[in-house]
Amino acid sequence: MTTDFAFNGTRRVPPPVNEPVKGYAPGSPEKAELKARLEAMAGERIEIPLVIGGKEVRGAETAKAVMPHDHAHVLADWHKASREQVAQAIEAAAVARREWARWPWEDRAAVFLRAAELLATTWRATLNAATMLGQSKTAFQAEIDSAAELVDFWRFNPHYAQELLAEQPLSSSTMWNQLDYRPLEGFVYAVTPFNFTSIAGNLPTAPALMGNTVVWKPASSSIPSAWYILRLLEAAGLPPGVINFVPGNASAISDVVLNHRDLAGVHFTGSTEVFNSMWRTIGAQMDRYRSYPRIVGETGGKDFIVAHASADPAALAVAVVRGSFEYQGQKCSAASRIYVPRSLWKDVRDRIVGMISEIQVGDVRDFRNFMGAVIDRKAFESISAYLAEAKRTAKVLAGGGVNGDKGFFIQPTLVETADPGYKLLCEEIFGPVVTAYVYDDAKWEETLRVVDETSPYALTGAVFADDRAAVRQAAAALRGAAGNFYVNDKPTGAVVGQQPFGGARASGTNDKAGSKLNLVRWVSARAVKETFNPPRDFRYPFMAEE
Repeated sequence: MTTDFAFNGTRRVPPPVNEPVKGYAPGSPEKAELKARLEAMAGERIEIPLVIGGKEVRGAETAKAVMPHDHAHVLADWHKASREQVAQAIEAAAVARREWARWPWEDRAAVFLRAAELLATTWRATLNAATMLGQSKTAFQAEIDSAAELVDFWRFNPHYAQELLAEQPLSSSTMWNQLDYRPLEGFVYAVTPFNFTSIAGNLPTAPALMGNTVVWKPASSSIPSAWYILRLLEAAGLPPGVINFVPGNASAISDVVLNHRDLAGVHFTGSTEVFNSMWRTIGAQMDRYRSYPRIVGETGGKDFIVAHASADPAALAVAVVRGSFEYQGQKCSAASRIYVPRSLWKDVRDRIVGMISEIQVGDVRDFRNFMGAVIDRKAFESISAYLAEAKRTAKVLAGGGVNGDKGFFIQPTLVETADPGYKLLCEEIFGPVVTAYVYDDAKWEETLRVVDETSPYALTGAVFADDRAAVRQAAAALRGAAGNFYVNDKPTGAVVGQQPFGGARASGTNDKAGSKLNLVRWVSARAVKETFNPPRDFRYPFMAEE
């Protein structure tokens, strides 16, 4: 029986609208539902298998998923993929591609549009609770991530795909020129981070929307939320083998994947070091591949806020606190270095210190807490080492405390240094630590050069100024320093459809997740020319005798 179906009509996806963010105020139905789901999921210990070709597969080795804020509490036992199972996932992707690539794009879009609606309604509390328990996000941080942003990805990506596919070349009465947007020839390798459930959902599904099939390695520290994403996609009608779920040892999985001739693309979010290593591996063996792999990556950041003397101190201080400490600073966009003029520093410093004194850190199931725990012991020890360095060589103005007895808790910390090349101003910390450099008001232009040259990264940054000329100066001087640039706002919180996200330099390929720019990377265009009345004589007019 054939599955081919001809739809005689132009289908248009529903116009996308950003998903409203729920407030979880006391007495609200969403708060009651989320708390009930948190209690239920915290009370169970689930098993998470691999999923290859739509079938659950067990590995020989397992690991535990724990709560970062209560690391003795095990949420799940998850299976690690062996090299043989990774190879099976690649084969399953190849088998699924034969049918999935032939589907009309509108039918593929329907899967993700349905997933968006399921997430916005019946699955919302489940994915938010999994993100809170497994990644120690507060209710609000989970809501803007695992609910609103992922819904937005799944609604806006079909809209952008529709725009892209509608872009066609010029034709005339004698010929019809067309662009056929083919999926890549092979499979896509999606490597996703722990810190954003929405990114974990977008990186495998954006290529899949365009007709590709995927081998997905989620971060080992966020397996529960990744598992529920997969189950949600299955509920939305995703066919077996389109996305194959293979958590496990990153280097072992990548060794199999990156050495396979059918690797067609890499969709990555993670550290700059890992991305560079993957790029080197691919580059060193280009003769192995059937085609040149598309390499798309969003990596590290050392994101800045630079303030002019005309800046509003109250707005600046709030931006620093929210931009630096929300989700424990574990955002590649988090503010981690600030440059403040001497005339404003005392006021801004005192405001930041005052707010830090009010911040509560603890179990995210207590909704009064502004921060939870950092993701794992490795992160805890790394951030703790930076804090020890700061206590020896700089001024710790607030915070600086750590406690790993029950959870991986680190206090929000403000550091001041007089050295513009200080270690904490240059290196990515990925924790709730922000370092301030105080500059002389007269050295505004010089300071802009310092901001631009201090870090190898170029992900996000912000300028605070009421003086419009200063804003223009900063925008020009820092044009290459941030892929997402903010004026009088914190450098975090990019919204799909409003601020396409990505950075350059050591921060990645700047392919702007949540935009048409990203989707174009997952297709290979074929130009088709049809001539209606082809010539029937080889001779040209110029050949005739005078």
